Amino acid sequence: MQSDADTPQRYLDQLEEDWRKDKLLTLRQLILGIAPEVDEHIHYKMLGYGLDDRWLCHLNAQKQYVSLYLGNIQALDPDGSLTTGLNIGKGCVRLSKSLKITDTGIPDLIQRSVARWKKGEVSGC
Repeated sequence: MQSDADTPQRYLDQLEEDWRKDKLLTLRQLILGIAPEVDEHIHYKMLGYGLDDRWLCHLNAQKQYVSLYLGNIQALDPDGSLTTGLNIGKGCVRLSKSLKITDTGIPDLIQRSVARWKKGEVSGC
């Protein structure tokens, strides 16, 4: 969804109480748990995580899925072991209703993204 919210809390408040909100909140907890130093903002009309214009990732609830934008997925998972079975788009992972996050490589993918981001490596996000 493209939101007109001007704060992360307003963005979250505007989400419908359904599976998309649940998935988005789970991803949000993962990101903030792995990288507690990041700030949460509205960026590109979605939730953005980073510091001083260095963006780590973005989250967005779409009509049919939740998007986790990490930038260059190929750089994060060159052998494809973490993204097996996931719906990958240009710079994002699309999470459907039936996907159980803990049964995927998404937590490790976020961990790799944070490690690259902390080193100052460009994520493309």
